[in-house]
Amino acid sequence: MAKKITKKHVSKPNAKLKAGELERRKATKAILGDTDDFLIVTGLAGAKDDVLNATGANPSNVFPLSGAMGAACSIGLGLALAQPDKTVLVVTGEGELLMNVGTLAAIGAMEVPNLRILCIDNQRYGETGWQPSHTLRGVDLAKMAEGANIKSVRTVTKQSQFKEARELLRNANSSTFILLKVAATDPGKLAMPAERDASVWKTRFRDALGVV
Repeated sequence: MAKKITKKHVSKPNAKLKAGELERRKATKAILGDTDDFLIVTGLAGAKDDVLNATGANPSNVFPLSGAMGAACSIGLGLALAQPDKTVLVVTGEGELLMNVGTLAAIGAMEVPNLRILCIDNQRYGETGWQPSHTLRGVDLAKMAEGANIKSVRTVTKQSQFKEARELLRNANSSTFILLKVAATDPGKLAMPAERDASVWKTRFRDALGVV
């Protein structure tokens, strides 16, 4: 039975980390490790900042989305098909993925072995006012990924699972989905470079790929 959402279930963005909860920036960085071998597509806001916290502010192998909510996995799928010799990693939030969850079915049906997805789930729609997302109401994106025939699926809820998740991202010989459950706290915005225009990110990423 799904949880009934009441005020006591809704943490405010400035809530403190509770015992046993994972802090999103630290957990994401620990699981990503060295990111130089990936082509990375990020979802919006929180996921983008989580990745840039791990990679530094101006990575040439990262394409962060702005305003295209729901498109991260679709772009990652297309990139993985176009670059079969590269490992493509999509890092997104559960709210962004829920906007276009049907993409999981396309990924599972096509079986793209060089595509990885790391979904950071804080059970909140951080972009629109911190409303509870569907995962707080019982929706399990890992089970949906399994049902979509994605071969390697894991749910990470504690630090002892970081190593396996990190190795799967690098060494799995099939499409991979990792659901990282994190605390509903706000780590704050990153200090970003002045060149935040999407065209700058696009050009840098294309140059890194050698695309004319």
